Amino acid sequence: MEVRENISNTLVPSKNDKQKWWQQITEYSLIVIFVVMFITMSLSVEHFFSIENMLGLALSISQIGMVACTMMFCLASRDFDLSVGSTVAFAGVLCAMVLNATGNTFIAIIAAVAAGSVIGFVNGAVIAYLRINALITTLATMEVVRGLGFIVSHGQAVGVSSETFIELGGLTLFGVSLPIWITLACFIVFGVLLNQTVYGRNTLAIGGNAEASRLAGINVERTRVWIFLIQGAVAALAGVILASRITSGQPNAAEGFELNVISACVLGGVSLLGGRATISGVVIGVLIMGTVENVMNLMNIDAFYQYLVRGAILLAAVLLDQLKNRGSRD
Repeated sequence: MEVRENISNTLVPSKNDKQKWWQQITEYSLIVIFVVMFITMSLSVEHFFSIENMLGLALSISQIGMVACTMMFCLASRDFDLSVGSTVAFAGVLCAMVLNATGNTFIAIIAAVAAGSVIGFVNGAVIAYLRINALITTLATMEVVRGLGFIVSHGQAVGVSSETFIELGGLTLFGVSLPIWITLACFIVFGVLLNQTVYGRNTLAIGGNAEASRLAGINVERTRVWIFLIQGAVAALAGVILASRITSGQPNAAEGFELNVISACVLGGVSLLGGRATISGVVIGVLIMGTVENVMNLMNIDAFYQYLVRGAILLAAVLLDQLKNRGSRD
């Protein structure tokens, strides 16, 4: 009997073996998809693999990459933030207005980042302490902050004449633009925070089971407030960089930005059910989103079809997330 049981256990994979096998497939499948897509585009799309286009691609995804790093923490804690696009626009408008009033670039940037931090703090406090759903809270602040941007700017773009501020978006180091370096720094910093710090472990624990985390001694409310505060600050910094690149603060900027960020995160393996996230997956998700849009631009595909493709990617990302969750439970 014992011999038969041993043979049966050897031939029939255990539940743990199936889960490990599924995790390995889902972990490396995204990388394989991106590599295959990148090689295919390099061979089939003219000018795609040129140095100029690669730098342009990296620059185009820099703002999404920055905010995706912090959105990763929101999603990992089983929350999300729909107000990041409005925060980007409002921060750009506020930065331009303060810069024109003071003539000081440093003060303008600090004011914009501080405003973004306040927006994030309000989101986190309402969600954590008043127990209002993140969807309702951030949907409300998305509208309020966007409206404030239009009110303070009177619905017009706020131009910037400061050469110092304008040069920020065009600065290069070793031939690479400053926004790209900032995005790379965000990937490193938030990757370390996620994997090597108590803050990262607490975030994943809260997303996995908030009540169990509270019983384990984690201050769930305070951690959530910090997650949204940092989210707001980074979104505001992205808005400052965007304003520098386009030499103005525009209240209608970054419309739909939040959906692109969430799509990149979910496509990169960050679970909508919380408790699972990797910085490497987020990087790949951002690159896939950026590469698809870049290729469509090179092929002169109409912008209307680009909306269709981005929507399809978001749907595919959600379906992939559901498959991962089912595979981990089976």
